[in-house]
Amino acid sequence: MGLFQRAPRTTEDLVASRPLEITPAEVAEMSEEEWYAKVYRGEQTPQLTVRAVLMGSVLGFFLAFTNLFVGLKAGWHLGVAITACIVSFSVWRLFLAAGIVRTPMSILENNCMQSTASAAGYSTGSTMVSAIPALLMLSATIDNPGGTHLAWPVLMAWTFCLAVLGTCLAIPMKRTMINRERLRFPSGLAAASTLQSLYADSAGAARKAKALLWSGLVGAVIPPLISLQWIVTETTEAGKRVYGTLFEDKFKWFEWLPGLGKKADGSAYLPSDWGIKIDKDPVLIGAGMIIGPRVTLWMLAGAIALAFGAGPWGLEQYWTDPDGNVIAAVTEPKAAWKQVGLWFGAPFLIAAAMTSFAFQARSIGRAFRGFGKGATAEQDPRVAATEVPNSWFFAGSAFAAVGVIWLAAAQFHVPVMFGVLAVLMTFVLCLVASRITGETDVTPTGAMGKIMQLSYGVLIPQQATPNLIAAGITSGSASACADLLNDLKSGYLLGANPRRQFAAQFLGIFTGTVATVIGFYLLVPDAMALPVAGVAEPKFAAPAAVQWKAVADIFVKGFGNFHSTYQNAIVVGLILGVAFSILEKLVPKGVKRWMPSATGVGLGFILPFYNCLSFAVGGFAVWVWNRASARSEEAYSVSIASGLIAGASLIGVIVAILNNFVFI
Repeated sequence: MGLFQRAPRTTEDLVASRPLEITPAEVAEMSEEEWYAKVYRGEQTPQLTVRAVLMGSVLGFFLAFTNLFVGLKAGWHLGVAITACIVSFSVWRLFLAAGIVRTPMSILENNCMQSTASAAGYSTGSTMVSAIPALLMLSATIDNPGGTHLAWPVLMAWTFCLAVLGTCLAIPMKRTMINRERLRFPSGLAAASTLQSLYADSAGAARKAKALLWSGLVGAVIPPLISLQWIVTETTEAGKRVYGTLFEDKFKWFEWLPGLGKKADGSAYLPSDWGIKIDKDPVLIGAGMIIGPRVTLWMLAGAIALAFGAGPWGLEQYWTDPDGNVIAAVTEPKAAWKQVGLWFGAPFLIAAAMTSFAFQARSIGRAFRGFGKGATAEQDPRVAATEVPNSWFFAGSAFAAVGVIWLAAAQFHVPVMFGVLAVLMTFVLCLVASRITGETDVTPTGAMGKIMQLSYGVLIPQQATPNLIAAGITSGSASACADLLNDLKSGYLLGANPRRQFAAQFLGIFTGTVATVIGFYLLVPDAMALPVAGVAEPKFAAPAAVQWKAVADIFVKGFGNFHSTYQNAIVVGLILGVAFSILEKLVPKGVKRWMPSATGVGLGFILPFYNCLSFAVGGFAVWVWNRASARSEEAYSVSIASGLIAGASLIGVIVAILNNFVFI
């Protein structure tokens, strides 16, 4: 069977490619036998076409920039499949109207397109917002405050191998989790439902497309106005120009609040000194709309607790270090979230994630039992003709594993035996993470990474780089593995051929690797763009990287060498993180929405206040919209939020390039 197919050309081709009359929700309840009899579209129905892969590669290239931007800002990786579906459907309609193409893209072609786009825009970005920026931050010193970037060939090869490893590890899990056990994989179900609704309701699809387009244009207009540093604010005696933005420091709207904490002269710090001001970037408002009100409003609560409580208190907490220097827990208000906030928030999030993971014991057990059953030989010729063959799993996994182990040893000083162990542990943890994703729609990449950090903190103590790299192997691969299974679930619900969809996903890795590596160098020219010493308000808070670096620092420096206030914050954060997670799991579902969000509270402590405020604005806006009209909110909020994120982040990348390389 050839993989690539000819696009539909005739009326008969289009009829054969029409959407199913069965809804994805109905397909989700069918057995594998029923799926082959009623849902599978056969070998000849076009889906993996050149135009589908090209469209997915182009969209994925740009969506990779948006996800990298959001990930560095907020530590979140947002799914791109639904956004890609809406954009592709809309663009192809424009092509048809302009006479550029002869036939519309079929639903299965668009399904393959979203797999390619998802691999490019999502699967390759995990390590670039966690382990890699954490390594860059660790390389920053007093003599070299900008740190040292990894060479681009190394970063390119590392990103590619991790994505390939995770994608191939999903192969033996697919049939067990999707065909036989029929795990929900809610994001995959949502993508399939979105595609079917686009093809069933052309008028509704057009409205969603317009909503995405207009919100994208609004988002695109804002970065040049508020972030582009093209205004000359002064010229130094040496003749060097100093640039500022058009609305420099015009967003301090909360100075009417009482001052917090005392300066050396006895006067109070202003609210803006604590970051209590309006963020100038709309990306996080869009992200808050997608994340929802519960997490985002508790995020704001955490930020308020830091700015009005722990931060001012930290200004007065002194400790004498081993060299005899007296140091305050908070040296200045702008750094409170990087100091006392970090050492409470990061342990809080880690403890909550690990406790939540422990509650998944049944899922973990089912993962291993199910994999054992799914690994048996299969004689059914239909399965042999449609499923991804095990030979692809062995060849792809072997190639990626060798690449990962060699790079880890040659570039990051991880002994080969520990590199092999990391790959073996990654397979086990990917199996667990994928099961949890299928049941809850939450991929515990953070918990997976922390398990590896804790393991390698014991195996290779007092070495930060191997600690981060080993964790990065698991986190990056688990992200790619779960993403492929979500996309395969979407295709399964639409009757697609899984082998061709896997090929589409694999091809997207190439585009995504190039986009994320280029994007990382452009957005983060050096460590000064991240939360390192001496930078009070970095361009990117990089909360995921901050957490990873914090764990590595504990193993390298030793717990006893931290500020006494930080030691207490770590202990309290760990205890409360466990307590919050247990409480969240034990309360009835009807009460759960009123419980504090552990994720929200923890992030509120390790993000600047203005970032948390933007998240909360987006979450609150969606809540108000839902109360006013639940139907319209459900129909358009994701489109509007996705457009806002895409427009603002894509133009934000251009603005960052100009700020970093032109207006300097």
